Order: sequence, then C-alpha cells, then structure tokens
Amino acid sequence: MMFPPSFWGLSLWIAAIAFILLLTSELLSPYYGRTNIYIDKKRLRMVSLTFGVIFLFIVVIKILEMILQT
Repeated sequence: MMFPPSFWGLSLWIAAIAFILLLTSELLSPYYGRTNIYIDKKRLRMVSLTFGVIFLFIVVIKILEMILQT
C-alpha cells in the first residue's frame, strides 16, 4: 500500500531534483568535451535554481510551522 508523500518528503524530493539538475547542467556544458547531446545550459540551470528556491520556500514554511506551534 502506497501512502501519499508528506509535505517534508515532497520537499526532499524537490531538493534532490534540483541537485541532480544543477549537477547535470555543469557536467553537460557545451564546452566540456565533445558530446552529441545538445542541452540548453541556461534553461537547465534556471530550472534547477527554481527547484532550489521552491525547496527553500518549503523549508521556511516548515520552520514557521514549528515556531508557531510552541
């Protein structure tokens, strides 16, 4: 039986995706070696930073939730 992901689990998943996308944007740069794969580095970096900002926003919400509970 699969349970729906919690708010915190979802934020960790978003953080992992942001890390993987940022790492991929650095490793697959057009100036690094000869690859046959064309990936828009700016767009990939922008998407990874967007996921990072979403993760930080969720962390701020979680911290505020913990502060307001006391």
